[in-house]
Amino acid sequence: MPLAAIGIGSNAGDPVANVRGAIARLAELGTVVARSPLYRTEPWGVHGQEPFVNAAASLDTALEPHALLVALKRIEVEAGRVTTFRWGPRVLDLDILTYGELRLDEPDLVIPHARLHERAFALVPLAEIDPRFTELRDALPPGERAAVVELATQ
Repeated sequence: MPLAAIGIGSNAGDPVANVRGAIARLAELGTVVARSPLYRTEPWGVHGQEPFVNAAASLDTALEPHALLVALKRIEVEAGRVTTFRWGPRVLDLDILTYGELRLDEPDLVIPHARLHERAFALVPLAEIDPRFTELRDALPPGERAAVVELATQ
């Protein structure tokens, strides 16, 4: 089965509980084989909102990419996510960062994630569970990497 890397984030309600709950829910879609620590990160794209809690998980799944995306969106909605505005606050955000070695560029799904290489909040947790992303993480500006702070409470 393919190994999918899932990015997880939350900055509304109880973000730590939301991210932990999402990791638990991923087990419904396959086997969670690795998970990163939780990180506190500043909002990306739109400032003036609460900080995020981010993590990444590796999921061994039989779901094809589009079916996985549908299942992740269902988990978001069931957690209470409502559509606000692009890069706005959210109870839960689940993104497919990678899916095995697959490269896909479609209007509704891009794998690897289109802006993965720009986002410390995704790369730092991902590099914790997949060493292939260490160089990409280390290529980020030092200030961006330093702004992704591991939470003491795991």
